[in-house]
Amino acid sequence: MGKDTWHRIGYLVPEFPGQTHNFFWREIAALRELSVEVALVSTRRPPAAIESPTWAAQARASTTYLFPPSALGLASDLAWMAVHPAAVARVLRAVVVARVDGVGARLRLCGLALSGVRLARHMRSRSIDHVHVHSCGSSAHVAMFALLAAGLSYSLTLHNRLLDHGPDQAQKWSHASFGIVISDWVEADLTPPLFKAPMGVDTDKFTRAAPYVPAKLGTPLRLFSCARLNPVKGHLDVLEAVALLVRRGLDVHLEIAGEDDDGGHGYRRVVEARIAELKLSRRVSLLGAVSEGVIVQRLELAHVFVLASMAEPLGVALMEAMSMRLPVVATRAGGVPEMIRDDVEGVLVPPAQPLALADAIHGLMTDAQRAMRLAAAARQRIEERFDHRRSAIEIKAALRAPSAMDARAPVAA
Repeated sequence: MGKDTWHRIGYLVPEFPGQTHNFFWREIAALRELSVEVALVSTRRPPAAIESPTWAAQARASTTYLFPPSALGLASDLAWMAVHPAAVARVLRAVVVARVDGVGARLRLCGLALSGVRLARHMRSRSIDHVHVHSCGSSAHVAMFALLAAGLSYSLTLHNRLLDHGPDQAQKWSHASFGIVISDWVEADLTPPLFKAPMGVDTDKFTRAAPYVPAKLGTPLRLFSCARLNPVKGHLDVLEAVALLVRRGLDVHLEIAGEDDDGGHGYRRVVEARIAELKLSRRVSLLGAVSEGVIVQRLELAHVFVLASMAEPLGVALMEAMSMRLPVVATRAGGVPEMIRDDVEGVLVPPAQPLALADAIHGLMTDAQRAMRLAAAARQRIEERFDHRRSAIEIKAALRAPSAMDARAPVAA
């Protein structure tokens, strides 16, 4: 990357804007505050039911989508390839050596290569020669093909273990200028050069309008959870914990914000069925994908935030609850212990243990002083270590560092 072009970058997020993309929108704003011009690109639009309602219209209007291409755009891509045979040869060589299984997988790579050409041409038309990618799956392949086709450099943020992002990781990372990881738990798969920048929360937005008041025995207990409806998020364990608390005679009410990846036609049905089986229909509400404003409102009203993930790289939803001075109960999964120390900023329990989850929630209800202490410490932890501007600062620093931009980050195949 040229020394005078770091201030203008592409920013690629797959299926943007989705329900879990609030952090990206914050990071984009923070980059712009740092005088980095950001051109938004995405693979395709997500289902309407899982778009973030707060800022989705604004994001869509400013995002270029690579797929599906228009007939004119596809013809233009093919024409470009016809007059750049050396670029096509480099791309095809990468398809051939890619560590993927089956003819179908290689044909899919050819489709991603075409998207890579489209990405490179679009960025070059805007005098942009670097793109930052918030995915190490197919979008990383698209960026790699853009580099091979037209020299567009790229960097990657890794949000989860590499195994969750598909095959051919060694090739994708070997071409990346630098990488950013969000937690030590994620970083275990990689070798330097890397920057560590946890996701964060805007503490100005996620702040209480009134002091936190703990629940008391004999009064309704309001629980809130926020996560896409997916088996890994442990929603069924939270429902089991609620059922256990009801059997103990507690008046518990749970709200869950988040939708499944099929826009309400997938895992949501499993969750709804379990709610019915446990006879919790009057106690549990599924809110679907909701705006940031609604999340702040529900956090303000709740007594405890609960998230029972089987694996969680870090957890923006947890950060948001902590920023709102709300005591949290979470599972000791993935990178969560890097953010929450047990009985310091929250309560941690083992994954897949509804009884432990119920006991932790019950314990906070019976000890108001402890709940207040954890809530205050949670806010302090977020203010000190998880501000949303931190990742933007790291990206800008990496873009301006010649050693990072010239380096390559090899990983095990």
